[in-house]
Parts: sequence; C-alpha cells; structure tokens
Amino acid sequence: MSLFERVSAMEEYEPWSREQSPSGRDRKMSFNPVGSWVPEAAQEEPVGAFEVPKTRRIFQVFFAVIYCLFAAGIVFGYAAIKPVLIKEEVYRGYCTKEELERGVRVCFEQEIRLNFMFTLAAVSTNVVALPVGTVLDRYGPRVCGIIGSIFVAVGCLFFAFAWQLPFDGYVPGYLFLALGGPFIFISSFQLSNTFPQYSGLILALLTGAFDTSSAIFLFYRLIYTASGGTFWPKKFFLAYLVVPAFIIIVQLFVMPYNSYKTVGELVTQAEEDTSFDDHASDSQINNPAEVQRLREARRVHRESIVSEITELLGSPDANEQTKNEEKKKNVSGVWGALHGRTAAQQIKSPWFILITLFTVIQMTRINYFVATIRPQYEYLLGDYQSAVEINNFFDFALPFGGVISVPFIGLILDNTSTPFCLALLVAIATIIGVLGVIPQTWAAYANVCLFVIYRPLYYTTVSDYAAKVFGFATFGKVYGLIICLAGLFNFSQSALDAMTHKLFNNNPIPVNVILLGLALLVGITLVGFVWKKSNTIHRENIEEEAEGARETLMPGATQNGVNGYGATDSH
Repeated sequence: MSLFERVSAMEEYEPWSREQSPSGRDRKMSFNPVGSWVPEAAQEEPVGAFEVPKTRRIFQVFFAVIYCLFAAGIVFGYAAIKPVLIKEEVYRGYCTKEELERGVRVCFEQEIRLNFMFTLAAVSTNVVALPVGTVLDRYGPRVCGIIGSIFVAVGCLFFAFAWQLPFDGYVPGYLFLALGGPFIFISSFQLSNTFPQYSGLILALLTGAFDTSSAIFLFYRLIYTASGGTFWPKKFFLAYLVVPAFIIIVQLFVMPYNSYKTVGELVTQAEEDTSFDDHASDSQINNPAEVQRLREARRVHRESIVSEITELLGSPDANEQTKNEEKKKNVSGVWGALHGRTAAQQIKSPWFILITLFTVIQMTRINYFVATIRPQYEYLLGDYQSAVEINNFFDFALPFGGVISVPFIGLILDNTSTPFCLALLVAIATIIGVLGVIPQTWAAYANVCLFVIYRPLYYTTVSDYAAKVFGFATFGKVYGLIICLAGLFNFSQSALDAMTHKLFNNNPIPVNVILLGLALLVGITLVGFVWKKSNTIHRENIEEEAEGARETLMPGATQNGVNGYGATDSH
C-alpha cells in the first residue's frame, strides 16, 4: 500500500496545529530522512503542471500506472512463484540424505532458504524507502526511476543465470527486484500534481497498480504450468527485461525531470502581488511608453498564469479542496497532536513507540503468512491438495483484493476518526488470528478474504496516522523510521520458521497464537492511548475556540456601558 495514498496533494494546508510549525505553503511532504525541507535539497525548482501540455501529462500518468503495474511490488507475489522454485528444485541440494530418501516435497533447509529470500526482499523494500527519499528530493523523479529500473534489470539477470553462477544468485536476484520497486513507485507519487483536481484518483490508480503487481508471478506460474515447465525461470526473467527497458525509455523521453509543483506552491504562485509587474530594469529605460508596454506584457503574462492555475485547481486559492481537507482533519481527532515538535521529540513519545510496536508485529505476521501459507494449511487441513487450492485462491485474491478495497479504505479514513480506524485494525487482525488456527476449509478461505483486505488497510492507516499525528515536516524521518524498524524486525521470520519446523514439528498454531497475543496486547494499548488523547485534544480545541471568541469580542466591544478596556463609559 502506498505511503502517499492518505497524504493528498493538499498536504500544504495546515491552518491549525497544536504547536505552530513553519508555514505549510513553504514546504511539501518529503520522504527525505536527512532533510526536512525539499526546496533546500532540490537542485532545481519543481515545474507547474500548467507549463506542460495536457496530453503529455496524461501520457505520463498512463505510463506510470503501466510500469508500476509490472514492476512496483512484484516481490510480494512470492507465494505464487515459490511453488515454481520448489518444482525447479531450487535449494534442493541442501536437503539431507534422510529427507531425500523419505521423498519430502520441501525439506527444512530448502524451506528456510526460500523464505529467507523473501524475508530479505521484504525488509529491503521497507528500509530502502529512506535512501529513495533522499535521491528523489535531491535528483528528481527521473533519476530515481532510472535507478529503480537498473535494479530490476540486475535482479532479472541474477535470477535468470542463478543456476550457472558459482554462488547463490537467487537471494541477490530477489533482493534487487525488491530494491527497484520503491525507486519506481515512490518517484511516481508526484504525478498526482499533474491534475490536482483528480489527485486522489491518480494516487488510487498508482496504489492499485502496486497492489496488482504482485499478480505478475501468478501469471508466470500459470504459464509455467501450462507449458509443462518448459517456460522455466531463465526464459521468464530474460523476457521480463523488457520491463526495465521500457521504464528507462519512458523516463528519458516522456516523464518529467523535476517533480510537479504541489497545490500549495501553485496557490502561492497565483497569489503573487501585482507589484511584480514592475522590474528593476525599468529605471534604465528612458522611454515611458516602452516601460508601460513591458509592464502591460508582464501583467498579461501573470494573469495568464493565474488563469491556467485556476483551471487546474478549480479556483485560484483551491477553496473547495481546502474545505474538504479541513473537514477530514477535524474528523480524525488527532490532527496536529505533535506538529511543530522535532523528530527526536516525536520519536521519544508514546505516539511513536506504540505505533512502531504495532507495525513491527503486524508486518511480521503479514509476511510470515505470505511466506508460509501453503505449509501452514497443509498441516492444519492434513491434505496437501487442499493447501494448494487455498494457496492458488490466495494468489488471485491478494492483488485483486487490494485493488477492490482501495476506494473503501479512502472512505473509512476520510469519514471516521483515527481511534476508530485503529480499533478496526485490531479487531480484524484478531479475527484473522483466530481463523488462522481453526483447522477447517471454510476458516481458511475466510482468513484469506479478510487478510487481502486487511493488508492494504493496515499499511494505509499507519501512513495516515503518521501524517496526522507527526505532521509533514518530519514525515520522511518519522514514518521512514517506523517502516525501517518494522522491516528489520522481519528478520525474526527465519526464527519463526525454525521454531515451527523444529520446535513445534511443523505445527503453525503455537507461533500464530504467540503473534496473535502480542498483537492484541499492543493493539489494545495503542487504541486506548490514542482514544484518550483524542478526547483531550477535542476538549482543548473547544477551550481554544471559546478563548478565541472572547478575545475577538473584548478589544473594541462596548456593552452595558463598559468599553473593551474595562472602563465605564461616562456618556
């Protein structure tokens, strides 16, 4: 799920915060973990959408959706490609003689190494968001996209020739595929500013493309099966090189070199004072008529720009968008909780600690389930074929469930409070945990259906929480650290695999119960804390509004013979 999905192009409008931070119009949200303000890091100013032909902008959005669909999150289709790798006997050489004699489908070392390949990729996808933000802010989306396509190409080559290499090429191959995704995906977010009135739709399309990209390995597995195994991984990954080649071509000839201006930057440009019609060089011209002609030309040019910005936004000051965003902020109940604080102060707060613990546990549960769905249900149902059918259903449901849920997630987050959204996350996660230990087919399918809806809701809610609570000035540092820590803790998945196979004799129930208990404990604590703080913020807002109303009345008011300064009016 997109980091930006709940952070709209209207992020610049922060009319109120609990501790005033610098003007929202002077900045945009950044993923740069080493700098707070984008303009200081960027080498060139962003470009206004009105300066680029409409047709070109349409093609930019179209091509971005296409290449995100084919490259942004393909590594999360691991559950679909894992059976292919097992059939191709990847890591089969690590099986013991006893395991081979027993004819086990997947031996212990083979399972651990395959799952580690996915674990490392999942961790890297989260951790790499930090350098991606820095590259994007300093060098622009084109450079970022090209770097991503190169990583994808390298990953394809490693995977295609892994069986010939003198070292393990599968792990670095899958790693590079994972590294390329964020560079390609995150650099596309700024395209929501190509058409500010439709920024939400554009972000939804990009997010949907990311979720659907996990189906690439599903379609490959279907082709592999239909071909009887002749279209083996080497052929697929060599053919897949056309994707990074396409991305490079599009980046060089279609996509923008610099990011597009945000709504706040466009509004600021539209509100420039008319004094800019005058220029210092005018004093050097002796002909008054020539000076007047130049000033008139500047005025016409400025009015033309304002007209084009108005057409983009719907109004020169984007009133409608501002009102909508203000309504969403009021509904959230936590907006501005830590705005204006330094990143260090925010990181030390319970707001950060609790959401980080919750994210660590939930991300571990999600990736553990993706990596082990087939062996889990093979044990729970006691039937390999039933486990295969559930795995196949999951492979279809994962990408399409994410796409279908996107608009509903937006409605939930826009129209309900943050404490409610967190409580919903905890409730669904608990139900998933319970269903995951019931050895029944109906429970397995219900679990998968809930999981594919929960996954995008979880990722989106966490980013939404970070934006509302911590603010945009520190978003890159704070949210990046949350995701980075959660990713690093995903290395514990290898230990969970070992526990399941060795300590619990392939029984996944103990590990799932442990994770369920931890998630429930931390989740209840988080919801309780946020709910209490939300009530406090709401009460303080009412008190501030009442105080503001009194201050507005007192200075010039004269009521019942008493003027605004408390003196009795003698007349």
